[in-house]
Amino acid sequence: MTINPDAKMDESQNGTEIYSTDPLVVKSTYSIDYIHSYAQDSEFFRALGKKKLMGSRCKKCHYGFATPRSHCMMCGAETEWVELPTKGKIHSYTTCYFGSEVFLPQTPFNLVLVEFDGFDSLFMARLIGAEQDDMYVGMPIVAKFKRLQSFSPTDVYFVPAKGSEKRSPASPKKKK
Repeated sequence: MTINPDAKMDESQNGTEIYSTDPLVVKSTYSIDYIHSYAQDSEFFRALGKKKLMGSRCKKCHYGFATPRSHCMMCGAETEWVELPTKGKIHSYTTCYFGSEVFLPQTPFNLVLVEFDGFDSLFMARLIGAEQDDMYVGMPIVAKFKRLQSFSPTDVYFVPAKGSEKRSPASPKKKK
């Protein structure tokens, strides 16, 4: 078994250059310097630095988005920010063996779609501390946050919850 609920992602000692906090505007390097505004999603990235996950909920039909939206995809009404739980379960998972320039050196890595109680959509993130053979649909997982925030979606990742090891099937009883 390779379950490790205390796993932590490696972190760079490089800081993130912040131009503005409302809306959040940060400098990211991807072969060129790119000044990017998170605009309506700024609250999500600011919250990661406070060890919080933010989603949104429709003010009209109450649909809950684990990946925040400014307007409801079901009825079109405005949404409001709501805090997501830090505990969820795996809805689906995959192992990435190839990635973009930034992620290629980190391959292979696991991605999961996370289900949260009380929310209608899913949240995609990395899962560390488990190999593909250890993961299963419904596996309880817990959000962790990088200590040094880079204002990136990878500032949050998930690890297996304590006690989430796969249960081995009961061995068949021998006939007498």
